[in-house]
Amino acid sequence: MASFSLVHGAWGGGWCWDLLRTELEEHGHVVHTPDLPCEDLTAGVAEYAAAVPAADVVVGWSLGGVTIPSVAADTHVFLTALVAGTGWDGVFVPGFGDTRLRDELGRSYYPDPADAARDLQFPPEHTHLAHKLRRQAPYDGAPGQVERAAYIVCTRDAAIRPDWQRHLAGDVLGLEPLELDAGHSPMLECPRELAVLLEALV
Repeated sequence: MASFSLVHGAWGGGWCWDLLRTELEEHGHVVHTPDLPCEDLTAGVAEYAAAVPAADVVVGWSLGGVTIPSVAADTHVFLTALVAGTGWDGVFVPGFGDTRLRDELGRSYYPDPADAARDLQFPPEHTHLAHKLRRQAPYDGAPGQVERAAYIVCTRDAAIRPDWQRHLAGDVLGLEPLELDAGHSPMLECPRELAVLLEALV
């Protein structure tokens, strides 16, 4: 049995891990899925990390990759993730985010949940979850070092370019990436396959 802390990406919440959490809990693992303070303009990495319990394995999805180096863990897993301090140029697939807006406080959001579901590649049976998305305040951090890590590239990702993910894994983190045949939201698309990959890293 192991403990997992699953860290959501921009606009999300702990709910996005429900299917994966079920898979891991059925195998006897302890799973934490915190909500991050993504709407709070004053929150930085310290506040985000404080919301995440230490665990044997900490998984950061998408923007969650910025937070996880600041969370105590035996293994840090970057899941189709961004890495702090690497900048945003050339990261995203052209067209990603074109329908997003910013509110008067500078927080990004999707006026139409259908656009969000499409951008984040929610499977058709889970597009309703896009109604739960929140507003995301600007957020980045400084590069962090981790002792034991893995990077999972989602090969059909239409948000963060898969070749950029491989660059982050190999050139930035010094890792041989694992690859998963999935889009940007593998916890919704193929939770069982993702659980198998994560359990192998314990």
